[in-house]
Amino acid sequence: MVATLPKTDLRYTWKVTASSFLGNTLEYYDFLVYGTAAAVVFPKVFFPDASGFVGTLSAFGTFAVGFLARPLGGLFFGSRGDRHGRKSTLMITLTVMGLSTILIGLLPSYGTIGIWAPILLVALRLLQGFAVGGEWGGSMIIVLESAPPNRRGFFSAWPNTGGFSAQILITLVFAYVYTLSDEQLLSWGWRIPFLLSAVVLVVTFWMRRSLRETPVFTEAVAAAPAAGEAGDGGEAAAKPDRPAHGPIRTIFVDDWRNLLLIVGLRFAEALPYFLLTVFALSYGTGTLGLQKGQLNNAILVAAVLSFVSHGVFAAISDRVGRRPVYFFGAVVVFVMAFPFFFMLRSGSMVLIVLGYVLVLNLGHNAINAIQPAFFAELFPADRRYTGAAAGREIASIFAGGLTPFVATALAGSDGSRWPLVAGYVMVGAVITMVAVYKAPESFRRDLSATGTTVR
Repeated sequence: MVATLPKTDLRYTWKVTASSFLGNTLEYYDFLVYGTAAAVVFPKVFFPDASGFVGTLSAFGTFAVGFLARPLGGLFFGSRGDRHGRKSTLMITLTVMGLSTILIGLLPSYGTIGIWAPILLVALRLLQGFAVGGEWGGSMIIVLESAPPNRRGFFSAWPNTGGFSAQILITLVFAYVYTLSDEQLLSWGWRIPFLLSAVVLVVTFWMRRSLRETPVFTEAVAAAPAAGEAGDGGEAAAKPDRPAHGPIRTIFVDDWRNLLLIVGLRFAEALPYFLLTVFALSYGTGTLGLQKGQLNNAILVAAVLSFVSHGVFAAISDRVGRRPVYFFGAVVVFVMAFPFFFMLRSGSMVLIVLGYVLVLNLGHNAINAIQPAFFAELFPADRRYTGAAAGREIASIFAGGLTPFVATALAGSDGSRWPLVAGYVMVGAVITMVAVYKAPESFRRDLSATGTTVR
């Protein structure tokens, strides 16, 4: 049976896309501003008694902690979104995520409250990660389920550029912060980027209030068993049809293969991204003696170009499929692992920028652009939010949050073991290539409860 969904309103689709773009900008801003601060400031503010190398490892350890909470957030908010709706769930994730970041910016230093400073930092990082775990999946799915069937990849790609818009904001903010003296930077300057997230929070909250539920979720509600038949006094009619055991249990029982695929698919995307935007800041300035501004400018160039590359790769995936584009991106990441370090170690600004563009815009962006559509299309409507969010965030532990920590440990205190870091990226790219080979093509799948094929 072919599903009959309301005709797509492109103006509304762009509105949903814009709100999700801002939400993901806040998500990545919160996480990346933490990563930047962890590389540059936190070792001295929260771990002053540790040596430089140990302090950096400790700061990157708290960075990784946030990723440990993300799968729990993905499961909790994903299940809520599949049962009670995408919009209301996203309002909660946005609020918790934004407030956690603001509170980090208000934390006293180790010198003020001692051991409680890093303890509170870890607690807020966990809360931030918990909310972020539900933000990505929901914001992508609300776009995906509101977009024209033959342009799902294109529209869902734009919110996923939130990481790069956030990087532009962070680069601009830290460009000012880096002009401060060391005393000013360590006392109050580092707090500015965290507190500025309040602006994005307010704007995004205002936009999301006017959104409505997606046609796919609304259809799933209508297709649910009648309240009288369910005998529950009307509650069943307010919820979509779903497995008897709920979406969380079902994704681990029926969809475990797709969860494993997502873990593998994330390596070639997350490893180079956090390597270049977090680890390279510490390695480049601390080991190679590069200026902070050099790396920030390289990141800024790649961030601006990402908007073009995301649109191009996503549009191609709507025509030829998700798998060919995804595989191409993984191959580029594999090939560029060692050359990137050669370019970075050269000290040449031209080569450094070229390295960032090739790895991020040509490799990472080909993957990142179609990841929202690819992941969500692997799951049926009644557990799509749970599956996509949980799968991505479980993968974040291994392929994202640990990257700066593992890369720092592999490189060693003097950075001489950098070939191990390059090899680490290459192994991740191979894992992703295998996952793409095993994954089904999904770009023509119908997202509705009927599961018909899109033509």
